[in-house]
Amino acid sequence: MNRFFIALIGAMLMAACSNQNPEKNKVNIDDQFNQFKERFVTALWKQYPSWASSVGFHDYDSILTIPNSIEKEATLLFSQKYLDSLQSFDLNALSANNKTDFYLIKNNLESTIWYTKEFDSGSWNPAEYNIGGSFSEILNTNQYAIEDRLRNITIKLKNVGAYYEAAKNNITNPTKEHTDLAVSQLGGALSVFETDIPEATKASKLNEAEKNIIVERCKNAVAAINGFIEFLKALKNEHPRPFNIGKDLYFKKFEMDIQSKFTANEIYQRALKRKKELHLKMYDAAMALWPKYLGKVKTPTDSLTVIRLMIDKLSVNHTHRDSFQSEIEKQIPKLIEFIKQKDLIYIDPSKPLVVRKEPAYMQGVAGASISSPGPYDKNGNTYYNVGTLANYSAAEAESYLKEYNDYILQILNIHEAIPGHYTQLVYSNNSPSLIKSLFGNGAMIEGWAVYTELMMLENDYVNNSPEMWLMYYKWHLRSVCNTILDYSIHVNNMSEKEALNLLMNEAFQQEAEARGKYKRVSLTQVQLCSYFTGFTEIYDLREAFKKKQGNSFKLKQFHEQFLSYGSAPVKYISEAMLGK
Repeated sequence: MNRFFIALIGAMLMAACSNQNPEKNKVNIDDQFNQFKERFVTALWKQYPSWASSVGFHDYDSILTIPNSIEKEATLLFSQKYLDSLQSFDLNALSANNKTDFYLIKNNLESTIWYTKEFDSGSWNPAEYNIGGSFSEILNTNQYAIEDRLRNITIKLKNVGAYYEAAKNNITNPTKEHTDLAVSQLGGALSVFETDIPEATKASKLNEAEKNIIVERCKNAVAAINGFIEFLKALKNEHPRPFNIGKDLYFKKFEMDIQSKFTANEIYQRALKRKKELHLKMYDAAMALWPKYLGKVKTPTDSLTVIRLMIDKLSVNHTHRDSFQSEIEKQIPKLIEFIKQKDLIYIDPSKPLVVRKEPAYMQGVAGASISSPGPYDKNGNTYYNVGTLANYSAAEAESYLKEYNDYILQILNIHEAIPGHYTQLVYSNNSPSLIKSLFGNGAMIEGWAVYTELMMLENDYVNNSPEMWLMYYKWHLRSVCNTILDYSIHVNNMSEKEALNLLMNEAFQQEAEARGKYKRVSLTQVQLCSYFTGFTEIYDLREAFKKKQGNSFKLKQFHEQFLSYGSAPVKYISEAMLGK
C-alpha cells in the first residue's frame, strides 16, 4: 500500500511538472505536426505529379494522370483522408508558424473537395485540358540530365491519347469563351510536341531506338491534341453554359481562393469608394499639369474628361512595337539600382530573372506574367513572360502601346519584376515553411505587387514626377476596377457594354486593353479581386505595424519580415506581425 501510494504521488508530481511546462508539450506537438506535414507533402506529389514537376520536384515526371472518374474519386478520398488527419491536432497548441500551415492545408483540402464536387469546371472549361505546360516544364528544367528527362517524357507520352479521350467524356456543357480559349491554347501547345521535344531529342545522347520512340509518340500526342481540338470545334451546343458563375459560387470561390478578412461584398464596396477617391486625386493632378501640356485648350467642365485628355496627351510617349520586350529588359537594372540606393529591400543577385516572349501555350489570358521555378528549384530561372504584338494590326498595336506608355511600362515592371512578383517569389521560395511556398495565396502575391507600385513612388521614384503620379493613379485604378468588374460581371450580370464603359470611361483604359480585360473576366473568376484585396490588407498592415513600432519602424525591415512568412494569406501574416 505504501509503495503504491508513493508511486501514485510520484506520477502525479510528474504530471504536474509536465503541466507546468507547456512549452515542452508544445514542442512535442509541433514536432508531430511537422512530421505530418512531411507525410502530407510526400503523398501530395504522388497524387498530383504534374503539380510536383511545376514546383521542381521531379520524382514523378513520367506520370500523366488521366482525368477520369477513378482519378476524381481518388482526389476526394485523398482530400478527406488528410482533412481527417488534420483534425487530430489541437490548433491552439501549435506554434504561430504551424497554425498558419494548418490553415493553409485545411483550406487547400476543403477547396479541392468543393472544386471537385460543386464547381466542377472540368465539365465546362475545356481549356483545363492543356498538357503543353507540364511537358515543357520537364523539358526545360536543369535539375537533372536531358537524357533522363527525355526518358521520363517518353513514358509520359504514352498516356496522352487516353488523357484526351477522358477529357472528351468530361465535357458536357462548355462555355463558348472557354472553348475558344482551349482551341487557341491547344494550337499553341502543339509546338511542344512538333518542335521542342523532337529537337531536344535529336540533340541528345539517346540511342537511335530511344529517339525513334519519342518521335513516334510525339506524333501520336499531336494527333490526340488535334483530335480534341476537332471535337471541340464540332461540338453541338446550342445553349452553352454562361461564363458568369453567379452569386453563390462566386462568394464561395472568393472565400476559398482569397482567404481574406473581407467578404466579397465588403471588398467590392471598398473598391467603389476607392474609385471615387482616385477620381478626385486624378482630377487634381490633371489640373496641375494642364498649363504645361494643354494650356491653350479650354478646360472642360466634366472632371473625367479633364483626366482623359491629360492621360491621352501623356500616353503618346511610348516605345515602338518592335522594341517592347527590349525596353522592359533595359529597365530591370535601373529598378534594382534605385532599390539599393533607397535601401528598400534586399534583392538577391544570384537568382536569375529572364525576360522572354510569352510561350504559345500560355497566350490568350494576360499580356505579362511571371513564371517562378518553385521551392524545389530555388536557383532556377524566373521568367518574365511578355506578350507578343506580332499579330496586332497597326491600330491595335498603337492602342496597346498607349496603354503601356513610357510611364505605365515602368509601373508594370515594378509590379511583375522588381520589387514585385519576382522579388516576392524569391523570398517565398526561401521561406522555412514549404507549405507556405506551395500553397501560395494569390491575394498576398498580387497584393504585394500592387503595394510595391505605391511604395516606390512614395520613395520618390523618378523624382516624384507629377506625370508619373497621374499615371500611377490610372494604373492603380485598374486594380480597383478589376474588383468592381469581376464582381459586377459574375454576381450582378453586368453587360459587355457596361463593362467597357467602366473600363474605358471611368478607368481611362485604351479600347484594346478594355476588351482584353473583358475577355479575361469571361475566362476567370475571383482572381481579378486578388489585386485590390491583397493591396488593401498589406497597406493596412503596414500602417498598423508602423504605429506599433513607433520611432523604431524601418521600411526595409517591415518588407523583409513580411516576405519571410512566404506566400501566406495576409490576415495570418498580420496576426504574426501584430501579435494578435
